[in-house]
Amino acid sequence: MADHSATKRFYQDEAHAIHARDVHFDFSSVPMHYIPGEVVATHVTNVMHLVLPEGERAMAACLAEALPFIKDERLREEVTGFIGQESMHASSHEGAREHLQSLGLDVESYVSKVAWLVDRVLGDHDLSGRAKEQWLKERLGLFAGMEHFTAVIGEWLLEAEALEAAGMHPTMLDLVRWHGAEEVEHRSVVFDAYMYLDGGYARRARTGLLATVLLLPLFVISTAYLYRKDTSMNKGRFWGAQFVSATVRGVIPSFTTFFTEMPRYLRPSFHPSQLGSMDSALRYLAHSPAARA
Repeated sequence: MADHSATKRFYQDEAHAIHARDVHFDFSSVPMHYIPGEVVATHVTNVMHLVLPEGERAMAACLAEALPFIKDERLREEVTGFIGQESMHASSHEGAREHLQSLGLDVESYVSKVAWLVDRVLGDHDLSGRAKEQWLKERLGLFAGMEHFTAVIGEWLLEAEALEAAGMHPTMLDLVRWHGAEEVEHRSVVFDAYMYLDGGYARRARTGLLATVLLLPLFVISTAYLYRKDTSMNKGRFWGAQFVSATVRGVIPSFTTFFTEMPRYLRPSFHPSQLGSMDSALRYLAHSPAARA
């Protein structure tokens, strides 16, 4: 594995334990379009909290596979907490998915297809020996690149005042902000695990660029699918125009994030602790209605 002496982590700056929180969300009063009058923005948000968690399941499985090779006790603690948080994300979003399905939005079939694809592309493939070790490092590199974007989006969700101004249903607002806050909280874990087991810049850069190439089409295709499956009479005709309008008004993150963020990730000196405010994330997690419930 990697030369661990070359791996420096910023524990002194973010010295708190990562752990899964027991949360409860009541979706019974959530409407199909939980951002009023914002059909496309609602479905973009659906992609963030219904589709992306399938990748998070694969990420947690990859880290569980890496855990026996990690001897650094602090990093082991972080990885274990990360796996617990991702499991809680999956179960919480599953409740939202079932509720939207009951309202007539065919989410399950698409999510099942995404889960199948993620497993085929990012699963362990039953390899052995050196091939297994290299594929583990490759997946960690890919997931580290993806986690960069989820941390950036998580930070956006915490700060997006436009969501409240648009009247987003409080349960769904809490769901996405709780998830976003935990993405910010554990933003360094996959990156540190990659650096511990490999640490090579060439692989980090290549897999980071590949993560961008994979995530952007997933967002566009998933949003288009959910919009098409939305049987509501009032959803509007042109989803592209709604997408641009919601972006300009700050109701959804800009798709240009996928291009503007990668140069920062590609800096040789980059570390995820340089992103956003950990204080904001922890402050929200301390006051989240679902976490307090």
